[in-house]
Amino acid sequence: MVRSPLFRLSTLALLIGATAQVGAYELYADDDTHLNANLEAMFGLFHSQENYAITGTKDEGSSSWREGYAKYGLSFDQGLSGAGTGYGAFGLLSSGTWGDGDAAGFTDGSERTTKIEDAYLGWRSGKLFEALGEDGVDLSFGRQMIVVGDGFLINGDALNLGEGLADGEFDRGGAYYLAARKNFDQTAVLRLGGQTGWRSDLMWLKSDNRAQAKPEMLVGTLEHVADAGMIGLTAIDIRDIDEQYASPFQAERAGLKTYSLRGQGNAGVENLFLSGEYAWQDKKQSGNEDAWYLEAGWTFADTPWNPSVSYRYSRFSEAFDPLFFGLSRGFGTWFQGEVAGNYAGPFNSNTAVHHVALKASPLENLSVGALWFDFNTLDTDLGNFDGRELDLYAEWAVSESLVVMPLVGLYQPDKSAAEGGTQLGNDDRNLYSQLVFFTTF
Repeated sequence: MVRSPLFRLSTLALLIGATAQVGAYELYADDDTHLNANLEAMFGLFHSQENYAITGTKDEGSSSWREGYAKYGLSFDQGLSGAGTGYGAFGLLSSGTWGDGDAAGFTDGSERTTKIEDAYLGWRSGKLFEALGEDGVDLSFGRQMIVVGDGFLINGDALNLGEGLADGEFDRGGAYYLAARKNFDQTAVLRLGGQTGWRSDLMWLKSDNRAQAKPEMLVGTLEHVADAGMIGLTAIDIRDIDEQYASPFQAERAGLKTYSLRGQGNAGVENLFLSGEYAWQDKKQSGNEDAWYLEAGWTFADTPWNPSVSYRYSRFSEAFDPLFFGLSRGFGTWFQGEVAGNYAGPFNSNTAVHHVALKASPLENLSVGALWFDFNTLDTDLGNFDGRELDLYAEWAVSESLVVMPLVGLYQPDKSAAEGGTQLGNDDRNLYSQLVFFTTF
């Protein structure tokens, strides 16, 4: 029997963080005050030759759909006469899905929503506490984006379902793949330390996302940052959930404690990239679970096009809860496979994954890449997500305010839905394509 991963995944988050800096139009500025108007927008065209049985709302066949969102608002910072800097932002976000809805049925193409996205205030200490470095104390409150480490466990609250499930009970406005809404609804965040040396974050986070069972969490980190790399510890304690929205899998989130050890850097070797994390979970009812990955990469900096290559192995135990993972370093982190990571599964639980990535820059404003994944299910009694995927993509910065990202994927499952997999009607190779536009002013 396939265990539905609906409440165990997050959609593609922070795609814009992998491709471009969010811009702003300066409305007012002087020595102490800055007021900006912000606009970012994404629009995507998607087609999948095959559909998937994740939600039970799709039939055998293909799906074509469109997604888009626009986020618009104001941000400011205000110097406080040597007592640090105040800052904040307020913004709305309009999102929608059109056409057939996505290939897994999380959306049906009827979604249209406008809601508040940014609403936070904060204060940075400037040079008040020299021992902690520049802005060594940063205190903020409100609705904002939160990322921990490499996004392996927390990379925003970015699961954006639509009307395609439970009569819209979990609808957040669609734009499922683009992950339009990423902010936690309520936060209180204290950041201590500068850009190097020891630093720490203490956070209280509250999600309003019904598809995540609206958890309330305490999060703490301790990190040491040096030129050779970063090492860090993370602790996450889920204090409460809204049980009426929790799936059987999510019911164990109340009281769930997750701890991780992570590291990333080059170990002092230019052109080398190393990254890894080990996470351990204490589940009150079902026992302990864990997940981990190791990754190594190399950039051939003296070779035309500056090609890079990397290999990663990741393993997630049978009932590991992946929480709020999301995209942090580009395609493949932590949505492993554009088809598998978003529609077919696995979704960073009950699987081991081999991943090879290649990337090159033939032009200053153009990067091209290839991603290969090999998925191996640990316990096939919970569903068989074995398969392989190859994704080819490009990132083209047409201008300072426009990025175009085409992608083609070939996904080959080992089993059809009738055989314990998720692909409806057959186990044929799926040709998947998407074209995404991102703009900011």
